[in-house]
Amino acid sequence: MRLQNKVAIVTGAASGFGAAIARTYVAHGAKVAIADINEAGAQALATELGASAIAVRCDVTKKADIEALVAATVKAFGTLDIVVNNAGTTHKNQPLLEVDEATFDRVYAVNVKSIYYMTFATLPILRAKKSGVILNVGSVAGIRPRPGLTWYNSSKGAVNIMSKSLAAELGPDNIRVNAICPVMGATGLLEAFMGMPDTPENRKKFIATVPMGRLSEPEDIANAALFLASDEAAFISGVEFPVDGARTV
Repeated sequence: MRLQNKVAIVTGAASGFGAAIARTYVAHGAKVAIADINEAGAQALATELGASAIAVRCDVTKKADIEALVAATVKAFGTLDIVVNNAGTTHKNQPLLEVDEATFDRVYAVNVKSIYYMTFATLPILRAKKSGVILNVGSVAGIRPRPGLTWYNSSKGAVNIMSKSLAAELGPDNIRVNAICPVMGATGLLEAFMGMPDTPENRKKFIATVPMGRLSEPEDIANAALFLASDEAAFISGVEFPVDGARTV
């Protein structure tokens, strides 16, 4: 039980990477607030996980929603130890001048500004405890970008460097911050990332660029999130942690 008695918030947790992280955390002893704009999906997962989980509807682009999420978590479980900023979005893989301003703003609001809001809402709690873990789900796109996803790539580059800077500033408070950087996985965003229909042929083209020969799976990301949140990673902070089958090498 590597997270026994720990309390975590996981955003974007109704499906995909976030749901796998929530399940893994509960399996290892944590209590988890499952936050998602998809309230029904979040509630279904909380029901599955039982008394160790609550569901909270949360639009991470709204400061009031983030603050309400943190308050609900503390009310339900008494404290907060781990924050996983997993919620994310993208634009379609396409030439950069074809991405309109509203889409650009949405990508940055979900991927970047949400972490700003979450930091303001949770840092006073973590500082008072003189401990805590913040995990931001960045991307290999912020390490080794490719054409077609320029604005998404740059948002994840911001997440990656933000995580490093937070780690440097919050280290004296005994708060660790790391970025998990997945390669593309079979999530709801897959077709947008590829910029083409999700067919076996199109998947094969992308998989050919991954040395280990497959997409990432939610369990891959969840296992990384488990390790980085656990005491086994007590002196690991400020890293970009690729979970990518050597894609970024």
